[in-house]
Amino acid sequence: MTGFQTLLYKEVLRFWKVSFQTVAAPVLTALLYLLIFSHVLDAHLLVNGVRYAAFLIPGLVMMSILQNAFANSSSSLIQSKVTGSIVFVLLPPISYVEFFFAYVVAAMLRGLMVGIGVLLVTGWFASLSFVAPIWILAFALIGGGIMGSLGMIAGIWADKFDQLAGFQNFLILPLTMLSGVFYSIHSLPLFWQQVSHFNPVFYMIDGFRFGFFGVSDVSPEMSLLVVTGSFIVVALITLGLLRSGYKLRN
Repeated sequence: MTGFQTLLYKEVLRFWKVSFQTVAAPVLTALLYLLIFSHVLDAHLLVNGVRYAAFLIPGLVMMSILQNAFANSSSSLIQSKVTGSIVFVLLPPISYVEFFFAYVVAAMLRGLMVGIGVLLVTGWFASLSFVAPIWILAFALIGGGIMGSLGMIAGIWADKFDQLAGFQNFLILPLTMLSGVFYSIHSLPLFWQQVSHFNPVFYMIDGFRFGFFGVSDVSPEMSLLVVTGSFIVVALITLGLLRSGYKLRN
């Protein structure tokens, strides 16, 4: 596993050297979301018996984890491809499995660091309880793994930054913003409630929020099943692309 360790170290060092941009900036963005939405709605709205600011914080934390996990692996691959430095990763005898896990674990680490930062700076604005911390950790890890894998797929597929931006703006951003981060799906019309159940990110957000308050729109067991199944599917697709050398070796 020497190749895995070396590549993981390289990927972690890559985002940590610019941590002001990769960690601090997303934390500030989440804080601004909280300040704006809680100022407008906190005094007027309860969601599932929880104050709106408290309801919003877990959603912002999970959204930050997901978006930054995707950004880490996707940006690393596309930069390596555009600059031509990907050849220095492909030449050493590193198996495609090691390649996969190094990028995904690095993406998960960045997502978790941003998520912890968001939780620390937003936790001052509302009282949070940690009813089921194991559920919180499980959904954070698996969710980060899914988005890290999706980031690899996007980075492999894209040939330039415009294509990567399109993947993020037309797929990742709608999935995260329309997943219940800012609302409970029970506040939606019945049709849109049913549509939301086809969004795997909804289950990540809902299960993660259950770990804080012990209440959720669907059962946490169902959410965990959907999220785990999604990770397996996305991971297998990514491993298949890496094994074939699609747009990397070929």
